[in-house]
This record gives sequence, structure tokens and C-alpha cells, in this order.
Amino acid sequence: MRTRLLLAASLAASLALTGCYSLKIGQINADPTRWSNRHVSVEGVVTNSFGALGAGGYQIDDGTGRIVVITSGRGVPSKGARVSVNGRVQSGVTVMGKSYGTAIQEQGHKVRW
Repeated sequence: MRTRLLLAASLAASLALTGCYSLKIGQINADPTRWSNRHVSVEGVVTNSFGALGAGGYQIDDGTGRIVVITSGRGVPSKGARVSVNGRVQSGVTVMGKSYGTAIQEQGHKVRW
């Protein structure tokens, strides 16, 4: 029990120190300027992917919304894969309260099965 508590406390402290926010995509899309240039973590299913020579992008859906993830040199997961993504939010254009072009510049991803 003590080991689990210590592990949970260590994980929480490391996330707080890195400034990484674990979010739902809907939260990012609802207020992209709040999350602009912040390091975030999201998880979802790849709905589209495109790339060449390890660079490209893919779109993920977590049930609350969809967002494009831009990657370079890390490869692109295939459609249907469940992924966990870390990166910085890049805001696009906001017109009449709706955001267009919000994306995550990937710093890393893990494929989960």
C-alpha cells in the first residue's frame, strides 16, 4: 500500500513539474487559446493518417472531439491505432467562436492496443 501511494505521489509530482496537462480533445477545442503553446497529453484513436519518410500527421478522436497531430521524424501511426500523444498545442484561426486549425506538434507518441 505504501509503495502504491509513493508511486502515485511521484507520478503526480513529475507531471506537475513538467507542466504537462492530460486533457480531453474537447477541452482543447473548446478553448484553444488557453492551451496554445502548452505541453499536453491526449489519447485517442487514429481516424486519418498521412506521411512520408517518417514525417506527416494524423487525426485522433477521443470521443469528445478530433484534433490533428503533426509529427516529424517519429513515424505516423496507422488508421485505427489507439495512441497516447504528448506535444504542444498550436492554435489556428478562430472565427465566430469556432476554432479552425488547432493542432498538436508531437513530441512523442505511444501506440496502445
